[in-house]
Amino acid sequence: MTPLRAGVPSAVLVAVLSLVGAAPAGTDPLRPQQYGLESSGLAAATEAGARADGVVVAVLDTGVDLDHPDLAGALVPGRDFVDGDTRPDDENGHGTHVAGVIAAGTGNGIGIAGGAPGAKIMPVRVLDADGTGDPDVIADAVRWAAGHGADVINLSLDDTGPADRLRKDGPLSRALRDVAGRAVVVAAAGNEDQAERVYRAGVPALVVQAVGPDGHPAEFSDFGDPRSVAAPGVDILSTVPGGYARKSGTSMAAPHVAAEAALLLGRGADPATVREVIADTAHPTDDPRLGAGLIDAQAALAVLASPDPSGDPPTTPAPTAGSDAAGTGGTDPAGSEGDPTVGSDAAGPVDSGGADTVGTGGADAVGSGGAALLGLSLVGVAGLLTALTVFLRRTRRQPQPRSRPRRHP
Repeated sequence: MTPLRAGVPSAVLVAVLSLVGAAPAGTDPLRPQQYGLESSGLAAATEAGARADGVVVAVLDTGVDLDHPDLAGALVPGRDFVDGDTRPDDENGHGTHVAGVIAAGTGNGIGIAGGAPGAKIMPVRVLDADGTGDPDVIADAVRWAAGHGADVINLSLDDTGPADRLRKDGPLSRALRDVAGRAVVVAAAGNEDQAERVYRAGVPALVVQAVGPDGHPAEFSDFGDPRSVAAPGVDILSTVPGGYARKSGTSMAAPHVAAEAALLLGRGADPATVREVIADTAHPTDDPRLGAGLIDAQAALAVLASPDPSGDPPTTPAPTAGSDAAGTGGTDPAGSEGDPTVGSDAAGPVDSGGADTVGTGGADAVGSGGAALLGLSLVGVAGLLTALTVFLRRTRRQPQPRSRPRRHP
């Protein structure tokens, strides 16, 4: 059986930022370098007060650095399916990077900010130190995570050759169907620049492609699934064992969507509604490679606040791709995962890393106090406008047969 791998475009040197000294309380010194939070609407959503308190996101990956200071307080007990124990530590770095995009500490005075403040990470190690794993084991881990309280399951996995058929027809697809009513599954599309469906129609997973800071498709990203959505996945800064690094891949795009799902679940939505709203509020483009379009967490929360949370995308402007404050706007022709020139005044010295075959994620800052209350009011107003837009669009829509599978299971 062909093993699954951590989703990566290619093996490259990764620059690791040293863990920085504490900054003033309430700040995250590397936050300005996280363009993905703006591009995905996560920044606007959390600055308006959205949180994911108590929502558990299972990261099925290479494990997580259990002692990383920027993940302190964000971890719940997980499991190591590789070694068969309860200490899913990360011997690769991929899983730690994914986890930081979702739930790195916000306003803790160090490092970056997570996209879903208050969310908890359940580390589930299903890939070994080389980033490979068995589909049957991963399927068992999906069911285990859902059975142990996971509300979101992030699968930043990739595979090639015969393993593609395993994903479409095999144990992992069956597992995703089994947990659909209990958890939102988010899956990376892959990094082979190929047109293919990751899962068959009807498999309830949000498939995620990658875009760069300019909002255009990453040249390594797989495409071809009309139910998919897109999220930032190029030069994403996040946590790794011993510090921080930039990585690129659909592996880094997926946790942005997982963070959005956590915020929506934090507002009381059920998994089916979350899958639907995330796809419906993505901003469509003329590029079919981006599926439903670039995610917009702020618009998704506005729809939940409206009288009809199952409607069409609001007419709010698409979030800007964001200036790359870190100077990482370019994309490596090979879809590389690192940036050996990473650096910032707050980050301190840069140490060169070893060859890495994995990707990373982004994060977000959260507002508080009166600003949060004002933001929530604005979201409510936006929701009313969205509801009106939904009504007008539906009057022009052609009816669809009820038996037709959703584009976004």
